[in-house]
Amino acid sequence: METARSKNNVPIRLPDERWLHITESHSEMAGFYSDVLETVEDPDAIYEGRSGEFLAMRGAQTDKYFVVVYKEVSREDGFVITSFLTRRKTQLDRRPKIWERQR
Repeated sequence: METARSKNNVPIRLPDERWLHITESHSEMAGFYSDVLETVEDPDAIYEGRSGEFLAMRGAQTDKYFVVVYKEVSREDGFVITSFLTRRKTQLDRRPKIWERQR
């Protein structure tokens, strides 16, 4: 199990069970394990979820984006809930944006 540091400097775990869930539910994510961790550590933007979770977004291809949904349980622990690829950036932009990369 590997971890990434969120923008709040919280270690975010990606347990094997979660990776299995991600690749079974979103088969297009197979082979993008390191991209999931990189999206948490170096996102283009972070959006607020509806239940206290965060959605980290990073460009993947010309018209696709990685989205990683994760939870910070405490200052010392967090975990990835799920991850997927999307073309629907406008739906993410409807959510409150809590952090954005400065260009």
